[in-house]
Amino acid sequence: MRGGLLAVGLSVLCVAAAGCKKEQPAQGVAKQDAAHPLRVGFFPNITHAQALVGNDSGAFQQAVPGVEMKMFNAGPAAMEALTAGSLDASYVGTGPAINTFLKGGRELRVIAVAVDSGAVLVTKTARTPAELKDKTLASPQLGNTQDIALRHWLGQQGLKVNRDVTVTPLSNPDILGLFIHGKLEGAWVPEPWGARMVAEGGGHILLDERQVWPQRRFHTTVLVTTREALEQQREPLKKLLRVHVELTRQWQREPETFIPRVNAAFGKVTGKPLAETILRDAFSRLEPAMDVMPDQLQQAAEHARQLQFIPSSDLSGLVDTSLLEEVLRESPAP
Repeated sequence: MRGGLLAVGLSVLCVAAAGCKKEQPAQGVAKQDAAHPLRVGFFPNITHAQALVGNDSGAFQQAVPGVEMKMFNAGPAAMEALTAGSLDASYVGTGPAINTFLKGGRELRVIAVAVDSGAVLVTKTARTPAELKDKTLASPQLGNTQDIALRHWLGQQGLKVNRDVTVTPLSNPDILGLFIHGKLEGAWVPEPWGARMVAEGGGHILLDERQVWPQRRFHTTVLVTTREALEQQREPLKKLLRVHVELTRQWQREPETFIPRVNAAFGKVTGKPLAETILRDAFSRLEPAMDVMPDQLQQAAEHARQLQFIPSSDLSGLVDTSLLEEVLRESPAP
């Protein structure tokens, strides 16, 4: 669901090295034509709910003339495109966003939140942390947001990775298949994969990640851009944020109407919508959001630093909510 921090780091280093050459094509195009249509990345995930509905309904296209919505399957590819100048903004997980900021010259900016929560540790037989000893767990990708959460939590339980518990990075579909066939004890996954492991694999939610965060909230999906795009594409980005805010409010006000729209859009881009029971279970742990909690991002970065996935947890300059604040002032909540 989200890209691995190590993979993003490698790709960003390559992009950063290429960026030292003035003839680098992607950067050159962005600088020559500051008025190019806004290019926005998103993933075919229900944790990108506003992006799915906004794209499927045409709301983004109506509000931002010429906008180009580009679909990605992993955080590293989207963040590489953003850093290279072929994207202006993207919905993405916090892990890739933090990693790109720290390893990509501190140019990335988080301008809003989209979704909070929605990650769980699902197990087959274990009902306590101690019962995980000598078992094999999975995470979606080495160094990604859920992988870091799992490794940090295991450490807090006194369990050492690859000594007491084996942690294997696998794609979410592979995790589900192996879990169903009894090849894994469990996995720390984002929704809807947690709901699917419960419904299709007879799993048990050992831990809802909300339990380990203050106020039971943690950012799952954020909306990011770059410092350069904020300067050159400020008005189109503001129009994008207006739609994002309105879609978030629709989700908050009318979840019974909004959630089926997410599933319909999800079905169009993946070929199959989620079963109703899985959809409802997954969305029971997802929360619409807009406001950024810098302390939460800081804590997530510190966990990654402690696990040696990133060299620093200094996120000064990462958050810029000036555009969001403008939109909220102009369109206060009813």
